[in-house]
Amino acid sequence: MQMSAHFTLAEMTVSANAQRLGLDNTPPPDIIARLKVVAAQMERVREALGGKPVRITSCYRSPAVNRAAGGAKASAHLEGWAVDFVCPEFGSPLAIAQRVARSAISFDQLIHEHGVWVHISFDPRRRGQLLTIDKGGTREGLHEARR
Repeated sequence: MQMSAHFTLAEMTVSANAQRLGLDNTPPPDIIARLKVVAAQMERVREALGGKPVRITSCYRSPAVNRAAGGAKASAHLEGWAVDFVCPEFGSPLAIAQRVARSAISFDQLIHEHGVWVHISFDPRRRGQLLTIDKGGTREGLHEARR
């Protein structure tokens, strides 16, 4: 199912953990509707990154998939608001996060995670939090990852 011009439901429910462990990651109808809103926001992210292809590594997670991924109990992934992604043709995860932070895109959280991917949440709270999570823990702002 096409969710937007460049994103499909399959991309927004992809999970290596679900595949490996045989877990169902099918979202309920209310989450599918929300994922369409999130896909539209990810189109804006793609535009901010010069139209380069964005690869989603995690978006919606069922409770079982979230547990298998070690996700937070209140993870925005459970509600379909969060997307973990990379855009290798644009640059590093830090460069991606910095570019999105400078754009007009409204988000709840934008997190540079471990120097490997970017997490963005479109939770309606729209707190605009900028964070870095790495081996040293969580800190405010977008920084080089400590390894």
